[in-house]
This record gives sequence, structure tokens and C-alpha cells, in this order.
Amino acid sequence: MTLSCHTQLAQAQQGIITPQMQAVADSEFREAEFIRQGVAAGTIVIPANIRHCNLVPMGIGRQLKTKINANIGTSSLSSCPHQELQKLQAAVKYGADTVMDLSTGANLEHTRGAIIAAATVPIGTVPIYELACRANDDQDIDFSTEAILAVIRSQAEQGVDYMTIHAGIRPVQLPAACQRKLRIVSRGGALIARYMAKTGRDNPFYDCFDRILEICAQYDVTLSLGDGMRPGCLADASDEAQFAELAQLGQLGRRCRQAGVQVMIEGPGHIPLQQIQMNMLREQELCDDAPFYILGPVVMDCAPGYDHITSAIGATLGAWHGAAMLCYVTPKEHLGLPNAADVRDGVMAYKIAAHAADIAKGIPHAQDRDDAISQARAEFDWDKQFELALDPDKARELRAESLQERNLPASAPGEKFCTMCGPKLCSMRVSREI
Repeated sequence: MTLSCHTQLAQAQQGIITPQMQAVADSEFREAEFIRQGVAAGTIVIPANIRHCNLVPMGIGRQLKTKINANIGTSSLSSCPHQELQKLQAAVKYGADTVMDLSTGANLEHTRGAIIAAATVPIGTVPIYELACRANDDQDIDFSTEAILAVIRSQAEQGVDYMTIHAGIRPVQLPAACQRKLRIVSRGGALIARYMAKTGRDNPFYDCFDRILEICAQYDVTLSLGDGMRPGCLADASDEAQFAELAQLGQLGRRCRQAGVQVMIEGPGHIPLQQIQMNMLREQELCDDAPFYILGPVVMDCAPGYDHITSAIGATLGAWHGAAMLCYVTPKEHLGLPNAADVRDGVMAYKIAAHAADIAKGIPHAQDRDDAISQARAEFDWDKQFELALDPDKARELRAESLQERNLPASAPGEKFCTMCGPKLCSMRVSREI
């Protein structure tokens, strides 16, 4: 196929620095040519559908600041468009760089349209969810080429910036998946695997992949190649099924770039700490260093209710070793649909993970915020500390709680100590006398 004339990838390969590339360069403290070269090589993507009018461009690549994604969306059992807009607002307020609408409830197009209209960050989707929701039941999904392309085109026309397509799961991988403790935990992957097993046919998204690329090139939709075989527990990590699919995703990524379509690769999942570096390097090798978009990884399976923490530990290590974007996990993971408070907790856990990794990687100016807040602490400038905090609201809440414990009003003037040490044992105050 020939390159589309207007995608970010095609223009980068023609030597053109687009306004979106310039905007990314400015936000990353990089030269615009550095961004152009990364986009041209496929190591940086800028998800920016031409129909998403109020989008603020951002770049994803391991040489840039680590990005985080927040998942929102209705289910068939709960939530509504109004609640999803509240979740979107919370996600963006606390630092999500992209948001995925994973809605599976009623009024999918209306919900998605409202989210895109309100969002200045890139919006992602998983088209197979809409296919499944259109069916009378999960046994009757229309996997025809016409149905698949109709959903993808409709979402592209609405302004979706990137789409997860599970085109890498193939029939040859199914025997290995059947040996797992949790088999297939990806919703899209499981639906496609069952279809292939029942019909004896190949993956329908793989079969029409070139036609999917034509739509993506027309609207400059970035493809996020989904990992339908991602491990759902530590016992299934880094197995034959996972890496067979990853190799297939690398091949599909090359087809994307040949068609002028930007592409990133999705990754695990549940991975023990000692296997994370190997997984990041394996993706770089098999997928030509395309941006790696990972879920977690969750590094232990026995802490439901705290998986925003167990996964942020893995996410930090994953980003340090090369992941470009982290898909957040909320405290409700494995338990239920997150609400706005869960979204806040998940986003903050992942902002911490991303920031820690960026400091370790030496990303330009990553440590500036930390140095500034340290100076504010030395000067007991509480307002400046709140301003520089990743979550200013939380910092203010805890400071006010400390003041209330001493029967002081929340607006009390700053003191040269906190309630942890008190005035006599405040090390920073005492050390000033040296």
C-alpha cells in the first residue's frame, strides 16, 4: 500500500514537521526534528484523529516522558454518560495523558461522542466491545468484515484517536493458552479465541487488517495492537502463548507503518518483578521498538483492593526499562467498575510510577519539580509545596487534618515545623543553626 498523504507518520517520513510534532517537542523540551525522526521511525506516535478538534497533541515513546492512560466506561450493570464525564474530568485533573472509553452499556455512540467532545487528551477505544454489545448475546457476535469495518469507521468518524485491535491472536496459539491457569483474561482476546475455536476460521480482524489500515490512514487513527494473550496471573507470565502473539504483533506493526499508520504495541499484564526487564527488551526486539503500552504489570496476585499499588510497582520498573505508556489499574481491579474516586487513586499511583521512572531515565527536566518542592520544604513554604505536589488536593487535605488535630483553623499561618516532629525535633529547623 502507498503512504497516506496526511498522517503524522507519512508527513514525518516526508521530512515535514507538523504543528502536532512541534507541540510535542515544546512540551517535551526536545527539538522538533528529534520528534519528527522518532515519528518517522515508528518509535514515537502522536495519536491525533483529524476529527478530534479540541485535542492537545501529546507524544508516546520511551525516549519521551512516560505517559499514563486511564480507563473509563459504562458497563451493562452500572454507570451512565454523566458519570463517565465525571470520571474523565477526574482522570484529566489528576494527570492522565490519554483516556480509553471501554463502555459496554447502553447508548455507546452517545457516551463516546460526549467523551470525545469534552476531552482535550487523546481518546482510545476497543471496537470489539461495540461489536459484542450490538449482538443479542455474546454467542451471536457478527464478526463479518462488513460489521467490523462499519464499527471502526463509525468510531474513526467520531474522532477516536487510537483503537485497540486484537489482530495478533491466531489459531495456532490456542493450545498453549488452554494450558494456562487463567487461560485468556482479555475480553477481546477471549471472544475472538472462542470464535476461532468454534468456526475453525482465522482471526477476523487479522483477515481484514489491510482494510482496517485504510480507514486508520484516512482519519490518522493510531492502532494499539492488543495483547489478547496477556497473562492474567503470575503463573501464566512469559509463556509460549504470550510471546507467540507478541511476535505476530511485531509483524502487524510493520504492516501498519508500511500503510502510513502509526502503531503501538500492548503488553502484560501480570508479571513477576524479575521478569519485567526481559519482557520490555523482548518487545523492543520483536516489534522494532514501537512504543510499548503496558497494563501494570501487576507483580503479585494476592492483594485485591490494593492492585493500584501492586501494579504501580511493576509499572515503575516497566517504564524504567522501556515502556512508553502505562495503563493504570484502580483499587477496584478484579472487583468491580471503578468510580471517580477510584479513577483518582489509580491515576495518582501511576503518575508516581511514571515520574519515578522518568527521573531514573534522565528525561530532560524530570527532576525539576522535585528540586523545587525540596526548596519549598527547606523554606517551610507550605503553599508552594501544595502547588508543586502531584496531588495538591491530597496534600492540602492532610495538612488541614494535622492542623485540626491541634485545634488550629485550616487557614492558620505556616509554621516552621510539622506535627510529625514538632518544633523541638524538626531536623530542618535545627540544622539551620549549624
